[in-house]
Amino acid sequence: MNSRRPVAIVTGAGSGIGTAIAVRLAPDYDLILTHLSDDAGFARVSTEADRHGAEVTTVTGDLTETATVDRLHGLVDEHHDRITVLVSNAGAYPRIPWAEHDADTFRRQVDVNLMTHAAVAHLASPALRTNEGGRIVAISSVLSQLGRVDLAGYIAAKAGLEGLVRALARELGPDEVTVNTVRLGSIEVPAEHAVVDDHEAMVVRQLARQAIRRRGAPEDVAGVVSFLLSDDAAFITGQCLTVDGGWHLS
Repeated sequence: MNSRRPVAIVTGAGSGIGTAIAVRLAPDYDLILTHLSDDAGFARVSTEADRHGAEVTTVTGDLTETATVDRLHGLVDEHHDRITVLVSNAGAYPRIPWAEHDADTFRRQVDVNLMTHAAVAHLASPALRTNEGGRIVAISSVLSQLGRVDLAGYIAAKAGLEGLVRALARELGPDEVTVNTVRLGSIEVPAEHAVVDDHEAMVVRQLARQAIRRRGAPEDVAGVVSFLLSDDAAFITGQCLTVDGGWHLS
């Protein structure tokens, strides 16, 4: 990265919601992107970045592993004076019945869906505090409020993430860094086909729960994230914006 544009970090950017967010930010930011493995989503981001002259650097690996976090930390140090945004999106939601949980299974869910967010926010915070108008947006789930079977570890971790966001809003606010959560409903992404047996029936059930009777799209999320990164949201911090088509109203 040799330009002087501000830099945005987006975790979990190789597919679905993370890709849509990275594409949305490409006109205005150079990008540092992470993902668990090389993914077709990176091609879409690269195309959009080339169109807008954005530079893209990727870190491929598991953010629960020290080596991956160290590689990201190195990039943060290298571009310290331009990092103004962290969108902490990476996570996973395997469905595991409570009876099949043991300590290691539960710990893995917390590591993936809470501890990685804390680690990335911690390493990015010095740059965000130094550079004017720093922003952190973490991606959570409406299930932190509603609950659901087979997702106890995931839901507990997301509830913890929302608490972390409120704490960091207090910690970083004196340096005018805002920290907010986007709490998602049922957003249509390719990964859902791997965790749902009868996808068509799931869609029918989900639309019946919502006030808006269509599936949410990753672009719906990207638009709200973009707002929270904008000057219009400079006085909003410690908040959860729910993007669920009215599911929580049911």
